[in-house]
Amino acid sequence: MKVFRRKALVLCLGYVLLLLLTRLSLLDYKWHKEPQQCNEPSRRAPSSPQQPHFQPRSDIRSLYRPPAPPPRQRQLVYVFTTWRSGSSFFGELFNQNPEVFFLYEPVWHVWQKLYPGDAVSLQGAARDMLSSLYRCDLAVFQLYNTAGAGKNLTTLGIFGAATNKVICSSPLCPAYRKEMVGMVDDKVCKKCPPQQLSLLQDECHKYRTMVIKGVRVFDLAVLAPLMQDPVLQLKVIHLVRDPRAVASSRIKSRHGLIRESLQVVRSRDPRIHRMPLLDAGHKLNSKKEGAGGSDYHALGAMEVICSSMAKTLQTALHPPDWLKNNYLVVRYEDLVVEPIKTVRQVYGFVNLVVSPEMEKFALNMTSGPGYSSKPFVVSARNATQAVNAWRTALSFQQIKQIEEYCHQPMAVLGYERVNSPEEVKDLSKTLLRKPRL
Repeated sequence: MKVFRRKALVLCLGYVLLLLLTRLSLLDYKWHKEPQQCNEPSRRAPSSPQQPHFQPRSDIRSLYRPPAPPPRQRQLVYVFTTWRSGSSFFGELFNQNPEVFFLYEPVWHVWQKLYPGDAVSLQGAARDMLSSLYRCDLAVFQLYNTAGAGKNLTTLGIFGAATNKVICSSPLCPAYRKEMVGMVDDKVCKKCPPQQLSLLQDECHKYRTMVIKGVRVFDLAVLAPLMQDPVLQLKVIHLVRDPRAVASSRIKSRHGLIRESLQVVRSRDPRIHRMPLLDAGHKLNSKKEGAGGSDYHALGAMEVICSSMAKTLQTALHPPDWLKNNYLVVRYEDLVVEPIKTVRQVYGFVNLVVSPEMEKFALNMTSGPGYSSKPFVVSARNATQAVNAWRTALSFQQIKQIEEYCHQPMAVLGYERVNSPEEVKDLSKTLLRKPRL
């Protein structure tokens, strides 16, 4: 009997102990389960009005923090043109604007570093450099530094730095103020202290509008990836000029362009049958005159330039989606004859406001006393002389050669061909008509 009672007592104690353990296990489960449910709102039952729901600390902060403003979309612009098209003057319309970060011919560094590469083979490198620059990654300049190993490029080592308003103005240099409209004296700017590119890069990030002017991209399709990039959304302004005026200016400045002309001429397709360039003795005659055949290459380059221009204009006449509303053609002749109207059109395209100071600047630059005899120098010029100078500078044979190379883009852009030397010399007759673009 006593043994039975002991066994019963042990069983009872064991049962009670089991109940206690079970109870403790349930409490522990409930204790760990409830916080997890608080962090998973999708599984939590809706809280009643009497039982307010407490959000995590980060969520509570968000209730009192003002919403972050949307990121400001930068306006990126490329001035797509060729040599001797009035692009230096056109670029000043952006260089002088206090709201614009402007770069002049940065792809020059690519051509110098990779010389003697032909124009076509350098297009990919040009696009890659532009892609970096539009992101304010100015370290890309160092990749094409020709100063030598171990030497860092500074702000004054950038091509065109001596007339760049950002580089020559505060805070990088005390010589000028960016908000004041007026040409930069390169002699003054060259005395500015050379700064690290990182400081210029910091300045780049401050501007909402960035404009790059270049003559070394030949095909608009090269820029298509930048125009399609949702981060960049690049816009292109295509500055054009009568090819006969371009050729005349190239001959005038042939010694300064001989290296580039050679790179362009190397891009010609050798399979294409060409009409003879001018007369058979032209090349020899030019050597006797001291030109060294440089005007021969200056005109020969027009074949490549006009062929590329024709391809671009055909794309613009039937624009793909990436080009629509992102491309504007501007004729140099319209700019110098009607500067205020043209500047307003250009600024409207890139969402800039034309100030009275900028209108006055454009008007003064097209109302000069004559036509400058100095190439590569931006100065005030007489509009009529700027448009018609080629008609007295070129021979009729040279004009016909250029028209043969460039008749397709001339037809699209509204430049009429001539039929006789007398028609060329008759300056009372305009050779401009309404363009198809």
